Amino acid sequence: MATWIGPGSPYTVLFDEDSRLGRGLPPTVQALYGDWRLPEFVDRPYVYVNFVISHDGRVSFNLPDALGAGSVSLGNRHDQWLMGLLRARADAVLVGDNTLRLEPEHVWTSAWIFPEDSAAFAGLRQAEGREKLPLQVFASLDGTVPAEAAIFQHPGIRIVIATTTPGIARARALLARYTCVEYLDLGPERTDLTLLTRALYRDYGVRSLLCEGGPRLYGSLLAAGEIDDEFLTVSPITLGNPATGTPRPSLVEGVAFDPATAPRAGLISVRRAGDFLFLRSRYR
Repeated sequence: MATWIGPGSPYTVLFDEDSRLGRGLPPTVQALYGDWRLPEFVDRPYVYVNFVISHDGRVSFNLPDALGAGSVSLGNRHDQWLMGLLRARADAVLVGDNTLRLEPEHVWTSAWIFPEDSAAFAGLRQAEGREKLPLQVFASLDGTVPAEAAIFQHPGIRIVIATTTPGIARARALLARYTCVEYLDLGPERTDLTLLTRALYRDYGVRSLLCEGGPRLYGSLLAAGEIDDEFLTVSPITLGNPATGTPRPSLVEGVAFDPATAPRAGLISVRRAGDFLFLRSRYR
């Protein structure tokens, strides 16, 4: 396996109380990050989400020149390296169509986010028996996806558009020139995310599914009870929210929970690198 470059220094593990059984990380990676065990389920994938939030809990400046998460993470190498690790262990990466529109240049692979360790991430995928590149899954309510996005030009990547029945017709028309795209019908009116995770498990062999946003997709997955673990980077930057004009979204949007039934996450681990915290919590 290739030598790991890493983010510059190991993460400081403040505490880690995960006792779950499953496949752990190799010693070379544990020396940088610590361990993270992947469970295996009999009828669905292990679903984990990854976000970076500001000190005040927001995920985007929502400005034309600062839409993506990089403005919140300040380009932090520990955050980028962890994103690479999370993608390296994912059979598929799930993203909402709005995230694709906001970051059309993005490719959801380890090599794209942390190229210095691309060979090591690839070696980890091979050692764990995964495809060379994760399946890219884009959830869309109406099938309106940006055909000019870089992901569709990337050789060797398999893509699934998961949308409604009418959304499939629209997406097929927009992406007709691409042969790497498949389509998954999730129902006539809404994208049934439980149906999505089961179909990915059954028809595409997805045993580990990473969701990288955005906040509405995260909220929908949470409401559907489909999230196992949450990886959350807390950046020291404060974004605020304007009294008027364009709002700045928080971690979960599009759903609201009642006090008696609000999902509750149990904190599993806390790591630190400088002024950044790296939290992992479990919903199930």
